[in-house]
Amino acid sequence: MREREDVMFRLILLVFSMAATTLAGAAVVAVLTLGHVTLSAIVTAAVVGFVAAVPVSWFVARQISS
Repeated sequence: MREREDVMFRLILLVFSMAATTLAGAAVVAVLTLGHVTLSAIVTAAVVGFVAAVPVSWFVARQISS
């Protein structure tokens, strides 16, 4: 059982590395498109995308492994 958890964790990390950059980048582009060009708006958008990638990664990895 421990081996399956290790594989799942590695898969989540792999998916997270792709999802976090994609979601954070999309959020930053959306903020810039809306005309919010302050540093705080850009950083907030990037953090929101980064945090949103956590459940997305878990869901996608679960779908891949099943």
